[in-house]
Amino acid sequence: MKTIAVLLSGCGYLDGAEITEAVLSYLALDRCGVNVKSFAPNEEQFHVVDHSSSTPVERQTRNTLQEAARITRGQIQNLSELNLEEFDGLVIPGGFGVAKNLCDFAFKGSAGVVQSLVKKTINDFHDSKKPIAGICIAPALIAMSLDGKGSPQLTVGDDPETMAEIEKTGATLVSKQVDEICVDEENLIATTPAYMFDGAKRDKIFCGIEACIKQVVDWA
Repeated sequence: MKTIAVLLSGCGYLDGAEITEAVLSYLALDRCGVNVKSFAPNEEQFHVVDHSSSTPVERQTRNTLQEAARITRGQIQNLSELNLEEFDGLVIPGGFGVAKNLCDFAFKGSAGVVQSLVKKTINDFHDSKKPIAGICIAPALIAMSLDGKGSPQLTVGDDPETMAEIEKTGATLVSKQVDEICVDEENLIATTPAYMFDGAKRDKIFCGIEACIKQVVDWA
């Protein structure tokens, strides 16, 4: 049976992993009949956001791994414990935590830096020709991590400014709708926009996520 790693960036779309995208990813993986293990960096989040007001909370810190454990019912490991040989593919749900905790794309765009262990993990999967799924803003993280290697084709929806910024990394961005996917056969990367479209309906988001994950499982 194939085994897929899921990389989370906390819990809550403004400062961690987008919960709906994460849950729908796990649902799609279950429907594909694969084993799943979850990981997150054991690091402090960039900041904590009150999701009822969308404002940062002063003088409060949270741990990315501990927060991500809320989504996985505690079944999660430190990213440092991921053994590449045990896995056939990688799935990265979105949320601002991807662009704040796993890298700093949210603040510096394509000129930002990827957390070193996250960058190594993505490059290890890519170099080993093990497929990767990127959801929502996660394609920006993938592009920054690969830094032009393979000239990956990705989608983050159809916003021209976001697409242009990510293309500065050497990636090619393709316009797709919420229920569509971008398939890069050469690099074994499948991506889908999900909540890059504000107000998108969950059923449309699931269509994109399920197609994206099915593609990765098929490659694996």
